[in-house]
Order: sequence, then C-alpha cells, then structure tokens
Amino acid sequence: MPVGGLNHLTLAVADLERSWQFYTALPGVRPRARWLQGGYLLWGDVWLCLSLDETVTEGVKAGYTHVAFSVSAEHFAAARAALTALGIKPSKENRSEGDSFYFRDPDGHLLELHVGSLESRLAACRQQPYEGMQWFD
Repeated sequence: MPVGGLNHLTLAVADLERSWQFYTALPGVRPRARWLQGGYLLWGDVWLCLSLDETVTEGVKAGYTHVAFSVSAEHFAAARAALTALGIKPSKENRSEGDSFYFRDPDGHLLELHVGSLESRLAACRQQPYEGMQWFD
C-alpha cells in the first residue's frame, strides 16, 4: 500500500473561535471552509482541520509530539518575525540541525517552523549520531 504523504492534520480544539482566530492570523494560512463544529485551512500545502472537541478542557501541556511545517532558509527570519509580531513566543529551543521556531497554539499543540529535510537531518546525524542510533540504508 503506497502512501503519498500527509493527507491532512486534524487538531482537537476546546474553543473553535479562539483557534480559528489564531490560525488564520498566521502568515500563509488560508481559510477554506468553516462550520459550527470545525473548519478547514491550508498552510502551504498542508490541509488542517480544526475540530471542536468538548473533551479538550486543558489542552496539551507538555511533550515533544509536534507538527513541523517546512520553511525555506531564505524565508525563515521573516516567518519568525511575523510570528513574534503576533505576540507568539518560542516554546522550545532548537537543538538539532536546521533553524526551527517552536510555538504552541491556544490548545497547547506544539507547532514548528523548520528549515531542513529528513536527508539534511540524517546527514547531520551521520556526523553526530544520537545515542544508540541504527542506520537502515
């Protein structure tokens, strides 16, 4: 069964209006449709769905599970500045290859703007492997 890539990403949100306002203010996000319980957005080529979920009462508080969006090296500084201008503060320091800006949405989902690819990450890991790293080439 061949997989062609990410189809869409659905984020459970506690307050649809708050999340809609947050995401539609981000640079490059285009609203596509909205309804009482959710909404569809595009961020670059990624289809995002915001889905109202009453069980999300305190949001995501911790952990490294996150969604990373690609940004080119030439646009990284401007993208970071645009997020900072919206009052968005970094949530985590980047400790790996490629520039990154980590931040949280209103429900605590960890998002990242990242410069790099799997291949650039693997090249960096070949120079400094993570503890116990195995290769499958």
